Amino acid sequence: MAVQSGSDLLLKVDMTGDGMFETMAGLRTTRLSLNAESVEVTSLGSGGRWRELLSGAGVRSAQVAGSGVFRDEATDERARQIFFDGLTPDFQVILPSFGIIEGPFQIIGIDYAGTVNGEATFELSLASAGEMTFAPEPE
Repeated sequence: MAVQSGSDLLLKVDMTGDGMFETMAGLRTTRLSLNAESVEVTSLGSGGRWRELLSGAGVRSAQVAGSGVFRDEATDERARQIFFDGLTPDFQVILPSFGIIEGPFQIIGIDYAGTVNGEATFELSLASAGEMTFAPEPE
């Protein structure tokens, strides 16, 4: 994978439930974390007393965090609605030269901030709320 501009990573949300994704906000920083719990199955018969893990078991999750400025009133309003209603709409996390991760997420945190001489900013935290799909970037 070639070196990529950090601004190329995008967070999109299905604004109306129709499968059409729109960029959530003007993100300045974004982070995606993929996690998997392991299930240990080591026994007295494990070769050389090495730990053994059960393939394909355990809980997988994804977390997204981002900060920046909202694009417009519609995306700001949609983020608040998702948070206050506890909704889990489909999001896309687009990673250039890697692929697209898509699935339901819940917004688990929104922080707003601002300075006297600057724009209002926000930070979002999202947690996966169902099965994620991955599609490699087309070549």
